[in-house]
Order: sequence, then structure tokens, then C-alpha cells
Amino acid sequence: MKERIEILEGDITKQEVDAIVNAANNSLLGGGGVDGAIHRAAGPQLLEETRKIGGCPTGEARTSKGYRLPAKWVIHTVGPIWRGGGKNEDGLLASCYRSCFEEAKRLGVRTIAFPSISTGAYGFPLERATRIALSETRDFLAGDASIEKVVFVCFGQEVLDTYREIFAQVFR
Repeated sequence: MKERIEILEGDITKQEVDAIVNAANNSLLGGGGVDGAIHRAAGPQLLEETRKIGGCPTGEARTSKGYRLPAKWVIHTVGPIWRGGGKNEDGLLASCYRSCFEEAKRLGVRTIAFPSISTGAYGFPLERATRIALSETRDFLAGDASIEKVVFVCFGQEVLDTYREIFAQVFR
């Protein structure tokens, strides 16, 4: 199963996969970080489509086309803002990954790329978020063969090192 996972440092907007995941805000209308980069790379049609979608609650996912991206689909998910750990942040983040995998399966996606959801401006502790991301991925892949490759696209060396370290623990 672990051979179906790739961890790399790079630009998620350049990944040649069926779907990329956008760490979006509730409006789905673009923002900073990964969200802004995806909107810029996909072009103005993405904003037009996300306006019609009408937002997304935290922990859920919505899908749009990829437009100018190499990926056919963008799966938008809204991670929780870290508020100290007592506001179901772990459960909401886990739900993001489960919702993305459900959307991917519904779309017939074989390859998918994720950013590190909620660890930027939303302040979720990196190690904790990474453990949730990799555990949810392990649990999904253990029961479903529809997705052939899950790529975690890390922004910066610290994120890359953290993903590799936690991967070695989760996938013993």
C-alpha cells in the first residue's frame, strides 16, 4: 500500500494527476497560499464555477473542473482553523481527507495530489496535521483500490521532512 503514496516538494498546480486538492476557504472564491495559487493557475473560469457552487462547510469537499491546470479536477476542501485543539479540529481535518477521497472515488479519479491542509494560515500544528493526513490516507487505501497514486505536495523543506518522518511511523 505504501508504494501508492508519493511525497515530494513542489508546486501542486503543476502536478500531472487526475485531481488536485485545494485547501480552500468557506467561500471557495480564492484566497492566499495554495488556494490563491490554484485560482491563478486555473484561470478565471475557476472563479466563475466556484461562485456557482456557493461555498463549502469546514470538513467537507466540493469539486470543480481544473481549467488551465494539468489536473482535470480540483477538489476543494475547507480545513479547520486551529483554535487550540478543543474545537474538534482533528475530527474536521480528518473529515476533509475522507470527503476528498469520496469525491475522488465518485469522479473515477486514479491519481490525486494533496497539499498540507490547514497548516499554513489556519495554524494547525504541522506534525499533528500530517499524522491525520497520512492515517486517513492509509485507512482509505487499505479498503479501496480505486486510487492508484496519492501524492503529497509539500511546500518547503520543513513540511517535506515532517511528511517523510510521519510516513515512516504510520506506514511501518
